[in-house]
Amino acid sequence: MKTFLKGIAIGAALLSAQPALSADRELLNTSYDIARELFAAYNVEFQKHWEEKTGETVEIKQSHAGSSKQAQAIIQGLKADVATFNQVTDIDILNTRGQLIPENWAERLPNNSSPYYSTMAFLVRKGNPKNIENWDDLIREDVSLVMPNPKTSGNGRYTYLAALGFAQDQFGDNQDKIDDFLASLLGQVRVFDSGGRGATTTFVERGIGDALLTFESEVLNIADRLEGEYEVVTPKVSFLAEFPVTWIDDYTKQNGTEELAKEYLSHLYSEDSQRLLASFNYRVQNETVLKENADRFRDLKLKSIDEIAGGWEKAMKAHFASGGKLDQLQRRR
Repeated sequence: MKTFLKGIAIGAALLSAQPALSADRELLNTSYDIARELFAAYNVEFQKHWEEKTGETVEIKQSHAGSSKQAQAIIQGLKADVATFNQVTDIDILNTRGQLIPENWAERLPNNSSPYYSTMAFLVRKGNPKNIENWDDLIREDVSLVMPNPKTSGNGRYTYLAALGFAQDQFGDNQDKIDDFLASLLGQVRVFDSGGRGATTTFVERGIGDALLTFESEVLNIADRLEGEYEVVTPKVSFLAEFPVTWIDDYTKQNGTEELAKEYLSHLYSEDSQRLLASFNYRVQNETVLKENADRFRDLKLKSIDEIAGGWEKAMKAHFASGGKLDQLQRRR
């Protein structure tokens, strides 16, 4: 297992470090923590596409960390050409705080500039020994959990909100029961890692926990690659996790990469790219690719951020700000 995780990380690093000696153009993609392998594969396909279209070669550099951390780095001067993040608020601040992109960035590409999406799921050990089938199984005293920290990770915030969406469906307007459920779930978390890949490492390599809570795409990828060692549990109610993208207007003008950056993101919507995204277990909008993968993704109720918390601005203030609901619930552990 250690070899597996180290192998995919090293593979991604090698692909991202291909020499630029003969490249005509360069582009820097800043992305979230667990997207290394996805964009390492996409970059190869895009390089072929760009060369066929323009005759130019291009070197694509990758930078991966928690998307909130990446957004801060861009605001502080990391001259990335594109951002491919896992949370809308991390791109919004490139406008509100960095003034690097326009306010209407989400309108520039289809589906609110989110070429793919996912949801939250559980990875459990072979045979599912704790019989975990749904969110309410996660609060049992004999179950220990691993998940990214909602304070530092968009992945962690999505997981928290997915659990909140389930509790809202279960308990209606009874806020005390909703709070009790969330406090119990947080109390069963043995390790809060700072990012999604760290949580995967804790669960797979260190053998900690009965269930890993993270993106469906991540748990399906692990189950595919380590066939027979783990099982995937996708709850019937979960969160619509969109993956927004944008080019960084100020920096692409400085770098002379406007056309290249726009094409890099627009090409994610092509049928071939949508097929590649689906092969990494991301859900896509392309009808043809949807039909091809109809048996891959469970049909479930996906609740949006507006349904669960009235939008990202309200969610961040009410739940994740200092002294917010998350802090209050964790003090009850």
